[in-house]
Amino acid sequence: PAVTSPCKILKCNSEFWAATSGSHHLGAEEAPEFCTALRAYAHCTRRTARTCRGDLAYHSAVHGIDDLMVQHNCSKDGPTSQPRLRTLPPGDSQERSDSPEICHYEKSFHKHSAAPNYTHCGLFGDPHLRTFTDTFQTCKVQGAWPLIDNNYLNVQVTNTPVLPGSSATATSKLTIIFKSFQECVDQKVYQAEMDELPAAFVDGSKNGGDKHGANSLKITEKVSGQHIEIQAKYIGTTIVVRQVGRYLTFAVRMPEEVVNAVEDRDSQGLYLCLRGCPLNQQIDFQTIRSAQATEGRARRKGPSLPAPPEAFTYETATAKCREKLPVEDLYFQSCVFDLLTTGDVNFMLAAYYAFEDVKMLHSNKDKLHLYERTRDLTPGNTAPTGTHPTLWVALLCLCWLCLS
Repeated sequence: PAVTSPCKILKCNSEFWAATSGSHHLGAEEAPEFCTALRAYAHCTRRTARTCRGDLAYHSAVHGIDDLMVQHNCSKDGPTSQPRLRTLPPGDSQERSDSPEICHYEKSFHKHSAAPNYTHCGLFGDPHLRTFTDTFQTCKVQGAWPLIDNNYLNVQVTNTPVLPGSSATATSKLTIIFKSFQECVDQKVYQAEMDELPAAFVDGSKNGGDKHGANSLKITEKVSGQHIEIQAKYIGTTIVVRQVGRYLTFAVRMPEEVVNAVEDRDSQGLYLCLRGCPLNQQIDFQTIRSAQATEGRARRKGPSLPAPPEAFTYETATAKCREKLPVEDLYFQSCVFDLLTTGDVNFMLAAYYAFEDVKMLHSNKDKLHLYERTRDLTPGNTAPTGTHPTLWVALLCLCWLCLS
């Protein structure tokens, strides 16, 4: 059955936004009405507190309410009935096309220097992680985990079991918080869940709010309910979120300067896109794949081993993955792994789209394909593109024999 979240923070957010749009930019006579809406917002968050403890959007809302209470001198005691709904005033910021130069990363930060070096991170499937340093890992990471946590934005994913009792997990929820930045954008929260891929932030807006550079943060719907893209030009960042089958995939292109904009690097141990998965959460890909091949042969000999609903053998999974991923790199191997562990052909599409996103987002086209590391390869290096990893290892061994 599909996983549905009992956390109702999105409803609290949308009710507050609908009730107060434009009011905090009006005169002092509107303050009592705005404070009433804030108290109603706070009451709504308290009602859902127990089910939202691990939700970034919830904690963001709670801190935001406290800040607004102070800014508008609102008392925590008083009426909480919702004020009348408002319509956005003419010329709302969502219609603006101008944007100050500081809200365009390349124009403001690198006007007289070399172009920034962009990096990529992606998460897909059961789940497979490609870090900003091009390390490829297969992880367990069940539950909520931070993908990105820096001075500009936070990204958190929640991974849930694919099948009851299965160790296979996939991303069922994604929360992205864009922090308020100078005159460019207000704080914005984007949240997606299984069967719900919105083309707007949780407050209903599609850009960075009411600041002058609001359009330096925009959401674009590429395919309804399946593919959205978020452009954050003020930090030179592009984010792609897809729903493939029942689960979500994530990909980002971000300048190194933004990636490393962390005040306390020692506290970033769980920043998966930067540090990778903890060792106790990593899966030995090669060992598991060998076991899968053995298990596939065992299934052909007898019915003793349990199989997923639409079981693949190692051979049929390999053939299926070759349809979309002809190069036998780690995206291909991930596809085979996922088909064998889940029996769900949508995981093949997840691997395919993850690689398509790499082709679009990665700045170094020589590093699109990743292959398994060997002892002969230094960390960070990969086998040459187009070379089968088995042949590469054989050539290295031959060279060593010749030298000895």
